[in-house]
Amino acid sequence: MPDASPETHVIDYRAAEQLLAARDPRGAVKLLDTVIAAHPENTAARLLRARAFFAAAQLRPAELEFSIVLEREPDNAFAHFALARTYERAARPEQARRHFRLAAALDPQPEYLAAARFEGEGGPAGEQR
Repeated sequence: MPDASPETHVIDYRAAEQLLAARDPRGAVKLLDTVIAAHPENTAARLLRARAFFAAAQLRPAELEFSIVLEREPDNAFAHFALARTYERAARPEQARRHFRLAAALDPQPEYLAAARFEGEGGPAGEQR
């Protein structure tokens, strides 16, 4: 779409969010492909496309997109967590554990801590179960 304006890309991004929420990840990916082609540096669009690939069980493209996001934003706890879930689904537990732990270290949300399995190991607070 060579004549697309920046406003069109914003509309496509918002529509992709809605499609993902409506459980149409493939439709979201199609819209985001044009946004990312026009704005390859847009990390938010890449993160949304990664989520859509994950929801569509396209694990390799999801892994690639989450990795690109993390190259640009190594402190993005959600991207680490989502990449870990991607590795988990791909039966790559060691890689998953590493990113679960990075997510938990960056943002100690209960969901991240539980996934990192810090409890019972003398985790960040040094507590034992």
